[in-house]
Amino acid sequence: MGRPAPLIAVAAALLLSGCHHGDGETAHASAAALVAQVPLTSAGFPPDAAGAKAQLGKLTVEWGKNWETYKRENFGKYWSDETDAVGGRNGCDTRDDVLRRDLGELREGDRNPCVVLSGVLKDPYTGKELPYYYRRASQIQTDHVVALGAAWRAGAYAWTPRRRLEYANDLDVLLAVDKQTNYDKSSKTADKWKPPLKSFWCEYARRYTGIKAKYGLSVTPPEKQALQEMLGTCP
Repeated sequence: MGRPAPLIAVAAALLLSGCHHGDGETAHASAAALVAQVPLTSAGFPPDAAGAKAQLGKLTVEWGKNWETYKRENFGKYWSDETDAVGGRNGCDTRDDVLRRDLGELREGDRNPCVVLSGVLKDPYTGKELPYYYRRASQIQTDHVVALGAAWRAGAYAWTPRRRLEYANDLDVLLAVDKQTNYDKSSKTADKWKPPLKSFWCEYARRYTGIKAKYGLSVTPPEKQALQEMLGTCP
């Protein structure tokens, strides 16, 4: 179902224009209301351990295809709010949505409700505490849990460009994580990379499997086995 995206555009225009103080407050309230009404996680995601195990059992098992044709641009060159993915059409940049959802001690902008001024990430992959400050370099990156290259090999090569753009900006697919760990992960699948923090294996496998099921992506035999092993660590 579409969302009233023009509302925040109008609000932003009023904020940037030389409007009266009262009008600015009204515009900010309208923008903040729109941002607040768009959820940053879909209902029931990630699945619990039992649900993930059931989903994993239904995934198509096959070896990856068309790996040599993958290009990052196939999923869109930049972040986009213009999709019907989770968090879409709320007027905020996708990365800002991820930061607003994943950071603790969050301080948001007074004029622009999308902007994160500061916060702290407890990195799910390593357990490190990483500070974030607006306009300063940080050790935080946005990771596609099932990487774009991995998704491509598992079936995304056959999607429409619109579907791939949706996947790349779906907040269910994304996590704020430690930069170096994200580099280490790259486009590796679950059989070739696991979070260094073993206590996160259960949630990682739940998220990973939930993404595969949501988008109808296949798994390779080793990938399925690795996911089964990580789900086996769930309480």
